[in-house]
Amino acid sequence: MSFYPLTTDPQILLPGRDALSNLTKEAVADWGWLIGPALTIVGTLVGAVVLRWVLHRAIDQIVENAMTRAARRENQTPRRASRILAQATGANQARSTQRAATTGAILKSTSTFVIFAMALLTVMGALGLPLGPLLASAGVVGVALGFGAQSLVKDFLSGIFMMLEDQYGVGDVIDTGEAIGTVEDVTLRVTKVRDASGIVWYIRNGEIIRVGNRSQGWSTAVVDIQVGHHEKLDVVLPLISEVARELDAAPEWEARLLEEPVVAGVESLTGGVVTIRIIAKCAPNENFPVSREIRGRVKAALDAAGIRAPQLMPPTVGEPGGQSGQGTRG
Repeated sequence: MSFYPLTTDPQILLPGRDALSNLTKEAVADWGWLIGPALTIVGTLVGAVVLRWVLHRAIDQIVENAMTRAARRENQTPRRASRILAQATGANQARSTQRAATTGAILKSTSTFVIFAMALLTVMGALGLPLGPLLASAGVVGVALGFGAQSLVKDFLSGIFMMLEDQYGVGDVIDTGEAIGTVEDVTLRVTKVRDASGIVWYIRNGEIIRVGNRSQGWSTAVVDIQVGHHEKLDVVLPLISEVARELDAAPEWEARLLEEPVVAGVESLTGGVVTIRIIAKCAPNENFPVSREIRGRVKAALDAAGIRAPQLMPPTVGEPGGQSGQGTRG
């Protein structure tokens, strides 16, 4: 066997510098598409999808927490008034869930639009497309649309803030200035209201300058009872107070009255009429039924006690409609 001596020549063991340089250039030429615009585009799209997923998960968590708090408030009703108000002021779980879901959907749509708009601009920049003229043209179009559709944008923005602030919802009785009625439908652009005559009003959210909600909080029933000036108040007032206590104790009115009606006392003295005022704190939209019930019960109690309503005084002599005091001669 013959052995060949090992060489130690670096020119033989290692490739030359020129060879390495040529190899690097060939690798860059072969894989340049990966580290060029394509890599930027792929990274941008992947980043946009991941960012959208993260934001949507965060929004879902916020909505879930809002629903949990709504359910917790629904169960915290130790008193009759608290329970009725919790159901009537928008703190019930169904309404809070609907509002939270609507808000979440708006936030998701907005975040998706913003993320993919930015991703599109980044991709166009990576492809070498001129963004300056495009953005300038988009700005001009945006200004034109802003002037032409500013009322539409105003309606949508007003609708978003209306839902976020829970100003009113379906089933509420509201006063928009132009119409008073029950809300039947609410969208981001219009509110559908049906008034007491059955007329349906479509009101643009941007045109609602002020709104009064009669279904939030509580309502007040103010009832004035008139008796003759000759009736004794020490008999009339205790009788009306007894009627108020009976009404408050009635099971069918327990869910409508927040507390026992209060007999405020004598409101006015006019001629031969004494006006006694009764104030009752009621659930929202229940002031009219409570007022009618109080009048009916007080009328029955006064009749049973023999207390008469004030009588209209006939015109006296010398007043318009009265006699002159002297007969006419034929």
